Amino acid sequence: MALRSLGHRAPLLWLVLPYAAGLAISRFAHGVPVIPGLTGAGIAAVLGLVGARKNYPIWVCTMLLTLVLTGAASYTLHRNRLAEWDHLPPREANLSIRVDRSYTDTFENHGMGLATIIGTEPHLDDLRGQQIYFSLRRDADTPRPVRTAEFETMGVLELLPESPPENTFEGYLAATGMNYTLTRGRLLNQTNPPTTFRKFCADSQNRFAELLGMGIENKRPEQTGVLRAMLLGQKDELSEAQDVLFMHSGTMHLFAISGLHIGVIALGFQALFSLLRLPRTVRLILGLSLLWLYVQITGGTPSAVRAFCMVALLQISFQWKVPGNPLAALTASALLVLLYDPLQLFSASFQLSYGIVGALLLLGLPLGETMIQRWPVFSHLPTSTWHWWHHAISAAWRALIGAWAIGLASVLFSMIAGIQYFGLSTPGALVANLILIPVASFVILAGMGSLLCGMMGFTFGTVLCNHAAALILLVIDRAIRFFVTLPGVFHVAAFKASWIGPMALTLLLGSMLVGYAGGWSRRTGSWWPPLVIVLLTLIFGVNFA
Repeated sequence: MALRSLGHRAPLLWLVLPYAAGLAISRFAHGVPVIPGLTGAGIAAVLGLVGARKNYPIWVCTMLLTLVLTGAASYTLHRNRLAEWDHLPPREANLSIRVDRSYTDTFENHGMGLATIIGTEPHLDDLRGQQIYFSLRRDADTPRPVRTAEFETMGVLELLPESPPENTFEGYLAATGMNYTLTRGRLLNQTNPPTTFRKFCADSQNRFAELLGMGIENKRPEQTGVLRAMLLGQKDELSEAQDVLFMHSGTMHLFAISGLHIGVIALGFQALFSLLRLPRTVRLILGLSLLWLYVQITGGTPSAVRAFCMVALLQISFQWKVPGNPLAALTASALLVLLYDPLQLFSASFQLSYGIVGALLLLGLPLGETMIQRWPVFSHLPTSTWHWWHHAISAAWRALIGAWAIGLASVLFSMIAGIQYFGLSTPGALVANLILIPVASFVILAGMGSLLCGMMGFTFGTVLCNHAAALILLVIDRAIRFFVTLPGVFHVAAFKASWIGPMALTLLLGSMLVGYAGGWSRRTGSWWPPLVIVLLTLIFGVNFA
């Protein structure tokens, strides 16, 4: 019997993969000159169009070369690094900046975030348009930095290393396109206020944080912080001990806004609108509008925007009855994200988001279906003779096998990615996530119920939902604390060479693509290549502490 999860087409992969390869080549080559790169891409495109009528392989090769060169030039253009600054020391500078992303204040009267330089002193005019990370003191009467607001600043401007280690804060900044940091200074004054919409989003986030703490903030401060982190992305609400706990158990993704959260909230909206008997078109437009507003209120983080793009593409394809599928939606969202911001390819959140979801679609779902077909329960009895308990046991068996296969696929990818970005190997994450992902979904739904009740003025409903969420989070906390004490749940680890991690991830995803394209048949190695790649990497390429 053919598997429903196999045979899905994603033609945009022919655009995404060579474009991403060009970005990677340019990064490791420390940038490809923009003009020669784009010129070469143009020449290759023309040759491809000319040769398309005579020789199809030539057309394919030239089109792939065009995309590779375009990606290489795009990296250099977006990184926009000024070579003349490489040998200059840090210096004090007065800059005008426009806030692109604001982080929650860690300290009182402090502002931090990402910004674009829009004004400088004459001798620093080449810095206009550069993106920076700022962490500056602000006076009590200076407004908190909000997205699109403009400020006059004074601080120490320092160039970031071109290729810092990926598992450091500098590596995170470089992966988001930052070239400079502005610290040890002050936000002098706000020259332009944020736009009305951004002010509304900031005020709404503060209101949401207040609602999520209603009735539990004084009694359960730890659970309140986790609830705010899950629903609003305020990871600063997590204590250092909680950060370590979730990292060691491999469950940190549950406590920050990601695809799981956006997907659960989208399903919640659709269920609510169905109960209200709204027409399908109204449900689609209203649901996506509210979901996009939620993404913007919570800060518009790249991971949330990526998840929204995928959910939107899936819902639109279902609404218009277009022959879409999750793999095509994942590929389309990746292409849109990379065209808008190519440097996201090198961020840990991008690779974890698309890598894990890709592993689920390419390996997890087909493996689960295969195992269910191969080992069905009550196969000796005709289905028409089953009692209710036969159906219940069969459904539970299918759910268990499906969850195990999905968990195995995600762990295979996260085993390598976890060492690459966090210096941790978490083999226990498979068991933890099998149990906690469904449970965490109820926390997300309870949090959304709290916000909806609060916006309608139904205070009792808000308090009730908060208590329900806090109770579930308390159980999760106790379970994780016990779980990480078990031997072998996590190990401190590092690759023996810096190139091993990226190479292993590339080979792993490549083996999954080949296996999926070949139907996971014996001629492509069946299900074994991904497992062999991970095992060989762990045995020969990793130092365990």
